[in-house]
Amino acid sequence: MMKYLSIAALLVSSAVHAGADDDWTIVAPAIDPARYHGVTVANGVLGLVSSAEPMTIGEVVLNGAFDTYGRGRVDNILKGFNFMNINLDVDGQRADAAHVSGLRQTLDMKRALLITEFDLKDKVHVRHSIAALRQLPYTALATVEITARRDTTVTPSALIEAPDILRDVRQLYAQIDRPHARIPLMSSVGKSPSGRHTVAAAVSFIFERGARPELVHEDGDYNRHAAKFSRSLKAGETLRFSVVGSMLSSAHLADPHNEAERLTVYAALQGRERLMAAHLQAWDALWTSDIVIDGDPQAQRDMRLALYHLYAFAREGTAFSLSPMGLSGLGYNGHVFWDAELWMLPPLLALKPELAKSMLEYRFQRLGAARENARNHGYRGAMFPWESASEGHEVTPVPALTGPFQQHITGCVGWAFWKYYQVTHDQQWLRERGYPVLKEVADFWASRVERRGPGRYEIDNVIGANEWQENIDNNAFTNGMAITVLRYATQAARELGIAPDPDWELVAANIPILRFADGTTRENASYDGVPIKQADVNLLAYPLDIVSDPARVAQDLAYYAPRLAPEGPAMGLSIVATLHARAGQAEQAYQAFQRSYQGLRLAPFGVLEEYPGGGNPYFATGAGGTLQALLFGLGGLRIDDQGISQRKTALPGRWKRLEIRGVGAGRATFTLP
Repeated sequence: MMKYLSIAALLVSSAVHAGADDDWTIVAPAIDPARYHGVTVANGVLGLVSSAEPMTIGEVVLNGAFDTYGRGRVDNILKGFNFMNINLDVDGQRADAAHVSGLRQTLDMKRALLITEFDLKDKVHVRHSIAALRQLPYTALATVEITARRDTTVTPSALIEAPDILRDVRQLYAQIDRPHARIPLMSSVGKSPSGRHTVAAAVSFIFERGARPELVHEDGDYNRHAAKFSRSLKAGETLRFSVVGSMLSSAHLADPHNEAERLTVYAALQGRERLMAAHLQAWDALWTSDIVIDGDPQAQRDMRLALYHLYAFAREGTAFSLSPMGLSGLGYNGHVFWDAELWMLPPLLALKPELAKSMLEYRFQRLGAARENARNHGYRGAMFPWESASEGHEVTPVPALTGPFQQHITGCVGWAFWKYYQVTHDQQWLRERGYPVLKEVADFWASRVERRGPGRYEIDNVIGANEWQENIDNNAFTNGMAITVLRYATQAARELGIAPDPDWELVAANIPILRFADGTTRENASYDGVPIKQADVNLLAYPLDIVSDPARVAQDLAYYAPRLAPEGPAMGLSIVATLHARAGQAEQAYQAFQRSYQGLRLAPFGVLEEYPGGGNPYFATGAGGTLQALLFGLGGLRIDDQGISQRKTALPGRWKRLEIRGVGAGRATFTLP
């Protein structure tokens, strides 16, 4: 396994970071379509995934829009119009991957831009940049600069293409004439597979002042149309223009067609400079919370890439949460799992609590559906679904038993709500949002246990974090999380001056955590030492602190770390790294930290797959786990009732200094050594 990881990391490293000139850029200097895994530019609502084809977006993901189609007869996230593609013909020759040379792509993480450069023969050099505008949730901007090396004629085209899943697609084109401006407007509108939602996109051009080329609109077929213009260039002359577009659905606004056009007109009249200035200002504000590693440039870039993706996938002031793949594709149908609360939320909570707040608002707004789910299963309180989509009902496909049985997610949701309060101490939020959820979560566990006597309030017939063992009894993580949130609910009530239900503490005190004869925590009542998919028992030490005695933590770690299967997701190694760091074992922690992601980096940008050979888009869950190992393990951060503090830990030998900036509600800075 170690040999495999090392070779994989070496192969990707040579492709990914060759030519990267600082800690903020990742350069792909040679694009191999056969080994290409796109990187995402996103703003928490729109996700635009890059392609090996120049000036082409491979996939567009629209957060918050779901419909019933595809796998499992359940709600799946919608694939939107591909509305930001640009074609370029030079003297009649298409500038595609087969004909260009020197194709090079750069992800600028600081500015959240993807920059593509290439040459077409000896005629032109092209630079294309694209951003999902941070200040405008439904809008993206691409800018193209074409520099002629000899006299030539260029014909750029902006396209809108409909994915196969959309039906009843209509294509429209108009020009809005005003005394000071002519605004071309190309739009498409269609229905989601079941007809539940309308999806719409609109596109316009932004030209240099005084330039108003004649545009030609072309209907290619029922799912594709374009607007194009031609321009003759002299050698040395540069043509610059931008394409701006917006996309949304009736899941976001009642009239998405008109709103997409309004937003596009608004952006076009704002102009390129104002749009980019606001976008950069918004990302500068995000990057006031950052992690700086002195002495390990590779780790610095890798952790910036992980943090960049979490920032790109989340958005302040919304009720959107994060799917395991974020906005990098349609993996896991775009559903929300425990990945959101246990793996991705903690780094955001430490660095950007306002982003974590949006993820929690997603759950709060679906509390009614969770109550209904509990009633349907014969319990009180709220039972959150294992897979959640638009309405918060269970959307796990029926053959997957995780839907009714992986109930620890209800604890994970409650746990995350209390952690937010510990960081922010926002009592109004606790009263209006936090406690209502914690109360329902506690009522669920109080009704879920089977009361068989003192010390035997058991939780039978569940699936734990280790999903390879189904329908087991007294799972360590499930029981530990139930104990934790029952006590958090009691604490939250007292914080608000409310008398807590005394049954919550009674139940918490009588839920068992099983052990083997030698004292090692037993994963479940029937566990016999088989390989495990991911961490379960070790989660009792971090993040739950149910197991806190150093000797017991070490004993459990020594037993379960070797049993983590290499084909499982990497989050288990993140926990191993965190626990080694907390024990002062810096080098062992560093090795596990590196193994938690390095063998999963895919060319050419280093996007993470879920497990070796998985080949999926960016696995944000794994990024969240690795960032936790850095922040709460090697970085020594801790969240408790006093807020965020730091215990001094030893740094790996090659690291000179670790600085964690903009932490918590007070935007503190923590450093090591």
